[in-house]
Amino acid sequence: MIDYLSAAWAALSIAEAAGVSLAIAYVVLAIRQNILCWAAALASALIFMTVFHAALLYLQAALQIFYAAMAVYGWHQWRYAGDRGTGVSVHTWKMARHVRVVAGIAAVTLLVGWVMSRTDAPFPYVEALVTVAAIVTTFMMARKVLEAWIYWLAIDSISINLYLAMDLYLTALLFTFYLVLSVLGFLRWRRDYLAGAA
Repeated sequence: MIDYLSAAWAALSIAEAAGVSLAIAYVVLAIRQNILCWAAALASALIFMTVFHAALLYLQAALQIFYAAMAVYGWHQWRYAGDRGTGVSVHTWKMARHVRVVAGIAAVTLLVGWVMSRTDAPFPYVEALVTVAAIVTTFMMARKVLEAWIYWLAIDSISINLYLAMDLYLTALLFTFYLVLSVLGFLRWRRDYLAGAA
């Protein structure tokens, strides 16, 4: 663990550190359902766009454009959407919808991975899976779908290995932290969902 942290510190760039800090702020604020999470998400996305492009993770860089747009969408959803225009509340999806979503993620991942395999991207299918799944899951977060946190657990686990392979140690450490936050986020949102359903 000490070697891992030393390697992360040595490879640290100012941009990556800023992106990581803002990304942590996003997740912590999202767990608390604080609308400011979307401002942190926007800033983090803009920074990580440059970090990932420099690391030749093109889909991850492009994903940041989507995250920036979703930050605006998420802000709007949390502020104005919902039954009374007061923002969305935590809700769940039926299992059949999740099956369709996962099948869609798999199909699009194969297509995007095949396209990316024609570039110099080092792990085209892994990066495609992380990217496609993150797009869907970010939409779920903006809509406050409880199970989004479970999707993040899978995405974060895969991402850790991708970032370690690309020597993005601090980003891998961030996603390790995200695993813990995803569990906490699920528990907090589930509590709020059950309280709202009562």
